[in-house]
Amino acid sequence: MTDIVRILIAKPGLDGHDRGAKYIARALKENGYEVIYTGLRQTPESIVKTAIQEDVNYIGLSLLSGAHNELFPQVIDLLKKNEADDIVVFGGGVIPEDDIASLMEKGVKAIFTPGTSIKEVISFIENNEKKNK
Repeated sequence: MTDIVRILIAKPGLDGHDRGAKYIARALKENGYEVIYTGLRQTPESIVKTAIQEDVNYIGLSLLSGAHNELFPQVIDLLKKNEADDIVVFGGGVIPEDDIASLMEKGVKAIFTPGTSIKEVISFIENNEKKNK
């Protein structure tokens, strides 16, 4: 059995800007994580299907288009429907402070806004890994 943490980075919806997602994916790889990047304009269904097929521990959703209140909970719901709600979901992008609490109540475990250091993202993952052991 391997202890490699697998992370899916996904861009749901019609958002066409992926600089932040690519930065996070690269930084996580450089820090020893196995990262799968799905590319732009993914549906919640395709994200969950890929996450299950790739047996990931985490899904990182990146969104700038403003559809986070709809798309992030859809991913959480689909994980539950597919009995894969042990996959930890975190989000990032331009997400208003007023929306963060609601997203977390719906099951998103963390939200990282622009300017968040990669150290904070890694700390979040490491703390979750310790909880799960």
